[in-house]
Amino acid sequence: MASSGDFCTLNPLGAQGGGTIDIGTLSNGNLSCALTDTAFGNFGVTSGKWYWEFRMVSSDTSGTCAGWANHQTNSQPELGYNSPASATGVQMVYMYLASSPMTIVSDAPKSNTYGGNADVNTIVQNDIIGIAADFDNDKWYFSINGSFDDMRSGQNPSTGSSPMCSASGGGGLQTITRTAGYTWFPAIGNWAAPTRDYTVNFGQDDTFGGAITAAGNADDNGFGVFKYAPPTGFLAMCSGNLSVSSDIDPAQTDDDYPGKQCGAILYTGNGSTNAITGLGFKPDLIWLANMASGYDRRLVDSVRGAGTALRTNSTAGDVSESNGVTAFGTDGFTLGSEAGYNANSGNYVAWCWRAGGSASSDASGDITVSRSTNDASKFSICTWSGNGVSGSTIAHGLGVKPSMTIIKKRESSAAFNTWHQGVNDGDPDSFGEMQSTASWYLNQGSSGPFTTAPGTDYLTLTAYSQVNGGSNTYVGYFWADVEGMQKFGGYTGNGNSDGTFVYTGFRPTMVLTKRWDGGTEDWGMFDTKRAEYNPTSAHSDGQIQWNSTAAASAGSTHGVDFLSNGFKLRGTGGLNNQSGGDYIYMAFADVPFKYNNTF
Repeated sequence: MASSGDFCTLNPLGAQGGGTIDIGTLSNGNLSCALTDTAFGNFGVTSGKWYWEFRMVSSDTSGTCAGWANHQTNSQPELGYNSPASATGVQMVYMYLASSPMTIVSDAPKSNTYGGNADVNTIVQNDIIGIAADFDNDKWYFSINGSFDDMRSGQNPSTGSSPMCSASGGGGLQTITRTAGYTWFPAIGNWAAPTRDYTVNFGQDDTFGGAITAAGNADDNGFGVFKYAPPTGFLAMCSGNLSVSSDIDPAQTDDDYPGKQCGAILYTGNGSTNAITGLGFKPDLIWLANMASGYDRRLVDSVRGAGTALRTNSTAGDVSESNGVTAFGTDGFTLGSEAGYNANSGNYVAWCWRAGGSASSDASGDITVSRSTNDASKFSICTWSGNGVSGSTIAHGLGVKPSMTIIKKRESSAAFNTWHQGVNDGDPDSFGEMQSTASWYLNQGSSGPFTTAPGTDYLTLTAYSQVNGGSNTYVGYFWADVEGMQKFGGYTGNGNSDGTFVYTGFRPTMVLTKRWDGGTEDWGMFDTKRAEYNPTSAHSDGQIQWNSTAAASAGSTHGVDFLSNGFKLRGTGGLNNQSGGDYIYMAFADVPFKYNNTF
């Protein structure tokens, strides 16, 4: 039988949603908690069916709540009770367990309550609550001491009937419209009491720290031990049950796992021909920087061809640099003598992505593109000639909706027009400019690049000259989320050195951040090649900017910790952790969370 791997625990680093950590005291392998405010699990999900258990330890049960909350939920206030009304996209579903009758609460802040069954009493010390969440059908179920029917007559997770909460039309006593793409976490909270003691079981300990007799109930995959049997189809929250795209699963492919799709490499220039090897794959996009001050950030791809570059700190068009990247190799690339790429004794970093090699033509959209596509990692490079007609489509080749797009006009001065799904829940009328520190442009309509959200096959362009002028050519870089490989999302800073934690579902090797809601902040890039251990601010060149010619620096106020399941901000600066600031990120995997102890 396959290994269950690691099980979910309560997250001691869980400062989410712009909050700071005020969990209380964790013990028992982070399964028991003397809780002050809110604690989250260290596993996040967007789909699937999951079951976990919660045991009340305190004799005073007042203030107790347990359920699920998405990644925008602030960890500092009590679960739901004081969540900021202005928080973008906050959602939660939980039972307020200390009322009579019990109360289900969904959405936020502190709204949409339901009184439950009149014959359900307040829980008492040693009661065990079972929580079953079906994120494939948006249904949530709660049991008390093994009985779902006692919570609501007819409630049955195995058949999908009579949930406590559901999407509209799902039969829930309360309904919720779940925001697509947001990550959800197990959550327990304490409403306004000094502390309350709880113990959880995600499948690793059905004795709850030796307090009760083991029962040994496993899930359908044979994983976990629970006091009460998980409903049919509902699984323990362990890494063995986590999904990883088969295209990039290291257990199923030798060629397409994350380390063969993207990564960073360091090298020293020699001022002559220089073959850079050790990357591990043949790159199709190379984004590189001399880490000293005064050098442009070069961007070279296999579709436009070696020797043709863009500079992401500039609005300039294509530049011919025959002594820059001269060839794309099977394990790296070859350079000429151009100082921006290969100054003698210069220290460089190159961030690289693999697309699909030689480009091919696709005329399925209104505009024909020349495109190189990596279907496993959902990354493509496209070039096209504009037609100046608003509403025209191009085929991006990903087969799923893009999560981030970058488009640049090639002939003349123009911005790197960037769309990201983490801004205003994927608002198509918004865009940023990668060469600039400016905040995002919102509600642009036809005066911007897009008015229609990206589709699974096509990107719809306006007649905006920087993406679709009638006499210009363009290059576009397109990425989509891939479970266990890459993620594009948003977070809120807390201005604290114990900063916001961002769950990705893998150990990142590269992370880019940008504030979009205000201020004039740079695009900050961090990677595990320049910072081999945490925090990045401990390394003299741990932080570098894609939109600037500034030298790489330690970035003492912009530290990042790379973790097995995401990253955590460790600085107080505006680049990536201003209090209340809204940020986007792009993160690429070193190892999927499913395998973080085996690779």
